[in-house]
Amino acid sequence: MTDSNSISPLASIHSSAIVDEGASVGAGTKIWHFSHISSGAQIGEGCSLGQNVFVASDVVIGDKCKIQNNVSLYDGVRLEDEVFCGPSSVFTNDPYPRAQPEQGWTIVPTLIKKGASLGANATIVCGNTIGEYAMVAAGSVVTHDVKGHALVVGSPARQVGWVCTCGRKLEEQSDESFLCPLCNKSFDL
Repeated sequence: MTDSNSISPLASIHSSAIVDEGASVGAGTKIWHFSHISSGAQIGEGCSLGQNVFVASDVVIGDKCKIQNNVSLYDGVRLEDEVFCGPSSVFTNDPYPRAQPEQGWTIVPTLIKKGASLGANATIVCGNTIGEYAMVAAGSVVTHDVKGHALVVGSPARQVGWVCTCGRKLEEQSDESFLCPLCNKSFDL
């Protein structure tokens, strides 16, 4: 993670992108067309933020994350290292949103742990944690925590299997033993 309030000279920022003063952007990070990074946002090293990405001021993005086009990361969202956010994936941050809230905003944090992947158009409801290397299928709506290496699908998202660190669905060998068909890693529950 970079120091607060700094943009690495080794970062690449497209001329149409806006990076507000006070944002932190790490070395090797690429920010593409029409993206907006708010003051106070922290983006690690080696990340790629696609076209039309918005990052709010209270967001922390780890190293080597890939955020595809049209993703908005609102206050309270934290991505650990190597997180993938598919195109148009959505994060909420207030469980009781109103245009003019009488009581003010209620920001509820969301955590996406290392190596997790969110498919295109997945919606992550605030207050949930997506575990390490979990996979959220495209179009799924996550309304509860997701275990590490879990594969979840649907609306609301439900677990249908386990995935390897490489992202492939694991094949069950026994009740508590699983094998990756691609890289041959074995996992025990």
